[in-house]
Amino acid sequence: MKTVALILARGGSKGIPQKNIIDINKKPLLEYTITTAKKSNVEKVWVSTDCKDIKSVALNLGAEVLDRPKEFATDTSKSEDALIHFSKKVSFDFLVFLQATSPLVSFKDINKGLEMIYDKNKNYDSIFSAYKEHWLPRWSQDINPVNWEINKRPMRQDVEELFVENGAFYITTYKAFQKSSLRYSGKIGIVEMPFSRSFQVDTKDDLSLIKRLI
Repeated sequence: MKTVALILARGGSKGIPQKNIIDINKKPLLEYTITTAKKSNVEKVWVSTDCKDIKSVALNLGAEVLDRPKEFATDTSKSEDALIHFSKKVSFDFLVFLQATSPLVSFKDINKGLEMIYDKNKNYDSIFSAYKEHWLPRWSQDINPVNWEINKRPMRQDVEELFVENGAFYITTYKAFQKSSLRYSGKIGIVEMPFSRSFQVDTKDDLSLIKRLI
């Protein structure tokens, strides 16, 4: 069985220019995810990109690179478009889809997910990472409570905890992906990560926080 890791890293980020290779404590952001993936139980680490600078960084870090067509690297492109492109170019039995914007993920998290999907007794088709969230009162932008009532505010311990997808990684089988063209489908399992390692780099504020956490 062949297990590969794939990191999608396009070059056209607008919120933070060249976000995927921006300096984080003297290392390009992409390096953290590549290093983590190489420590995990995958056979090869791939980076899909449309950017020559990102390609150069990835190759220097020992990753394989798949040149992504521009039509799969626009602001409106879905990750699944790039995953489908990858699946047509590279053979695999299990795919670990990682995001460079989640540098706090550990190889142990990935390996836990792989152990779950390899387990024939559990028969998972897909796995994703998440953290558990305690209930907090949420409000809409027009200042209305969301899924609770002001005169019936519940106690936190009385509300079921929920899993929040943190975007760090997704694992799927080739068979499930070919059937659904989605990062997760069929019987789905969760690898729980702590909230403290679930932050993503999407804004400049996130960037400042990650620099302090790493």
